Amino acid sequence: MFKALTIAGSDSGGGAGIEADLKTFAAFGVHGMAAITSVTAQNTISVEAIHDLPPAMVKKQIECVAKDIGVDAAKTGMLSNEKIIKAVASAITKYDFPVVVDPVMIAKSGAYLLKEDAIDTFVRYIVPLAYVITPNRHEAERLSGIKIKSKEDVRKAAKEIKKMGAEAVIIKGGHIGRSATDLLYYKRKFFEYKGKRIKGCTHGTGCSFSAAITANLAKGYELKEAVKIAKEFITTAIQYGVKIGHGHCPVNPNAWLAIAAERWRVYEELKNAVDLLVNMDIVDFIPEVGMNFAYALPYPYARSMEDVAAIEGRIVKAGKKARVGEIAFGASRHLAKAVLKTMEYDNAIRAVMNIRFDRKLVNKAKRKFIVSFYNRQEEPLEIKAKEGATVPWGIETAIKRIGKVPDIIYHEGDVGKEPMILIFGRNPREVLKKFEMLR
Repeated sequence: MFKALTIAGSDSGGGAGIEADLKTFAAFGVHGMAAITSVTAQNTISVEAIHDLPPAMVKKQIECVAKDIGVDAAKTGMLSNEKIIKAVASAITKYDFPVVVDPVMIAKSGAYLLKEDAIDTFVRYIVPLAYVITPNRHEAERLSGIKIKSKEDVRKAAKEIKKMGAEAVIIKGGHIGRSATDLLYYKRKFFEYKGKRIKGCTHGTGCSFSAAITANLAKGYELKEAVKIAKEFITTAIQYGVKIGHGHCPVNPNAWLAIAAERWRVYEELKNAVDLLVNMDIVDFIPEVGMNFAYALPYPYARSMEDVAAIEGRIVKAGKKARVGEIAFGASRHLAKAVLKTMEYDNAIRAVMNIRFDRKLVNKAKRKFIVSFYNRQEEPLEIKAKEGATVPWGIETAIKRIGKVPDIIYHEGDVGKEPMILIFGRNPREVLKKFEMLR
């Protein structure tokens, strides 16, 4: 088991600091340890109070875990005053593990987390111990004395910070330009890590990013690869941030693990349901265009067609039998759009199957389920003219018609468009039960 230590402050809101670091370590399968420097009373809106721990206690925490458990890599976060800075420096110089320094100076809310009169002490005692230091734009400007307005300014600032003794410098691009490109200066070379600027939750971004680098250094990755993985990780964490509170909502370190786990769970559940389905007598229920069965990742991870598993090539008639393809993500454009639109109204409804339209089936469904429909002949011209817009429009129309997500939605087709029945459910098993009740 690889082990990583975070030396930082506690965020009572759980979005940054020690809490974010430990979540990040866990996401990479690394055992996380903590030396708490300060306790904050904060939420997504503001930092309301800060209580610094005695420096001797901070130092003792580091020494205690290091001598028994061992440390493969460590990171520093909030080191709010001179005495804590000196205590931390005194402790970590005794050991030979790489240290990632996140120069936490100002919180998202604007509160100062590193006292102004302690910055010189920080530069003198902590920066020279950094295997890599990870300032954002504002921190890099404060440390280097260079106003950053261009890519060339970023390079100049990185070189100035490198002169302070750090082995490597990575200046984060979240506050620079239109993109979110991070710049690593290492062994006298520059390396760019490009990324798109994402609108989302950003509280804890710096903590989680530096913790991700730390975790991967602990696992033995060399620095450039550790930064690359951390960049992918933090992009995912921002994209699927946790929308809580009334201020700066936090990033979601758990998304790194959760998405992969949910994809496997979705695949397994859908495959089991399809195996049961094809053992039924279903040939008479297969439309001319084929039958499909789709299952989406849970909210908030289902956002595109690639987040919805379905059957490649659909289920088609092969004489008196049904022939079924393999389960794959992104395999059904139409059903993916249908279930994604449905999830906008009720994110618990994640599965859908299409069957042949039959008026008798519709009448039977009305006696057993909540049913709605849409008329493709009422489709607005601007929707018809837009590629892929028909299905979302139809599903939304059917939902708005009755004011909630129904069990079944049908349409009677149009010129060149086969009529269809869609059966919705929370999961594939529920869809199968509804289908069996219609047979």
